[in-house]
Amino acid sequence: MSKYRDRLQIIASILSIASNGAKKTRIMYQANLSYKLLCQYLDDILDSGLVCFEKGELYVLTAKGKEFLDRHEAYSKRRKSVEQHLSHVNGEKTALENMCLSTSMVSTNRNRLSKNRELKK
Repeated sequence: MSKYRDRLQIIASILSIASNGAKKTRIMYQANLSYKLLCQYLDDILDSGLVCFEKGELYVLTAKGKEFLDRHEAYSKRRKSVEQHLSHVNGEKTALENMCLSTSMVSTNRNRLSKNRELKK
């Protein structure tokens, strides 16, 4: 996995923090976002109906936001599983390539030895 978060990961992080109600400052610090980026994301997720603004200061998760979090969690698990499987497949590919290299190197060395023996005769 890359070391940077993608857009979906950032949104999921914001929604997770807002799941119990949170002010903008708390979301900003816990999601590790600049104020400018946070405002952009909050505008997007407010427009999408994933969170709502309650009591004049708290961002609260909506039913749609809860569904997003549930689906994102399932997606993340599947993605991790696929990445692990792909890593295993790539390891197998490397092992097969190494076997081919080893075999061709052995036969090359055998050919060199037999040529050297013929030259010595």
